[in-house]
Order: sequence, then structure tokens, then C-alpha cells
Amino acid sequence: MRLLLVEDDRSLSGALRESLGRAGYAVDVAYEGSEGEYLGDEEPYDAIILDLGLPDRSGLDVLRSWRGKNNNVPVLILTAWDAWHERVDGFKAGADDYLGKPFHTPELIARLQALIRRSNRRPQSQLRAEGLLLDEDQQCVVLDSGERRPLTGTEFRLLRYLMVHPDKPLSKSRLTEHVYEYDGDKDSNVIEVYIKRLRQLIGPERIETRRGQGYLFRSRA
Repeated sequence: MRLLLVEDDRSLSGALRESLGRAGYAVDVAYEGSEGEYLGDEEPYDAIILDLGLPDRSGLDVLRSWRGKNNNVPVLILTAWDAWHERVDGFKAGADDYLGKPFHTPELIARLQALIRRSNRRPQSQLRAEGLLLDEDQQCVVLDSGERRPLTGTEFRLLRYLMVHPDKPLSKSRLTEHVYEYDGDKDSNVIEVYIKRLRQLIGPERIETRRGQGYLFRSRA
């Protein structure tokens, strides 16, 4: 999963990027509203964390601009503005969730996970498929036998995205866009390497190659 963090406090944004990275997310950071608005329009994020008190443009204006362009990416507002009427303004502008500063990072991550689940119409809190469980906290896959197989960061992000979209062909370019950060190595051929590794971990029958379409994760073996 790939996130955009729009936050002008460089100390906070750096700490959050590191924590979110450990939680298995690829994170792009924008320090100004105009930059964040551009990235939110141009890049296919799974969710956006948006501060309201930005130096060049209000976060609310950025959010209204996205919604005015029918950009429905899930947005969690993160701000020190914590009066009830300001929260109402945020929700009216199109926010999906709201977290006031100061906050605890585990709560932010839990809210993000719930937000992404809702956006993908996935009510269950765990990612399961026949014979497989993806442990998002430990970033490993658990087989029916109970064996736990650890995943690298990229393997985890790739498998999670495949399991969130089961039984649907996903192109290499789409997978690349949701697994890597904006300035990451986006050579789509690298995806083939990680698909091969995942097949070795969970079984070759789980991930089907669709010629001209990409890859399909089978929810049933």
C-alpha cells in the first residue's frame, strides 16, 4: 500500500514516514499544500494523511480541490486544530477520518488500516485466503499448518496488495505504483522477481500470470 503524507513539520513527517515504513507502507511526503495537491492528483495513493495548517495553502482547500475533481482517495486529517466545528468543516470538505495532535502513532496506523479496509469494502480485520493468513503486524504469511514464513518489506507490500484485490488481474504497472514510493525503483521487471519469490513462499498455484494483463491472486488454491 502506498500513502501520501502532507505535513510541513519535517521532524514529525520524518518520524511518521519511518514508522509507517516499518508498518509496511510505501510513503511519499509533501511539505506544502500545493505539492501535496499535485501528488494527490497525479499518483494512485491508497490513502492520504493531510495536515490542515500548511504554510502555503490550507489543507481544507487542498481537500476541497481533490473532491471537486472527483478524486475520492481516502483522506485522514491530521491537525492541531481540534475544535469540534473544525472537525465538522473537515468532514464537510470530504475527509474520511480525523485525528488531532498530539496523537499516538499506533492509533494513526490502526485508523489508516480501517480506512483502507473500508475503501476496499473489506469488513474483516485480517487478510485471509483459503489456507493463508497475512499477519500484518508481524509482516509474515501463516500457512494452514501454522508455519510462519517471514516476508521482506517489498514482498509484504506486494502480497498485501494482491490479497486486497483477490481474483482480479493486476497489471505490473499498477502493482509497481502501489508498492514503491515516488522516488523508488519502479522498474516493473523487478515485480517479476518478487512474484517468483512469493510463489516459492505460498505456492506457485496462488499467483497466476495473465498474459497481457498481469498477475491474479487466487483466493482459493
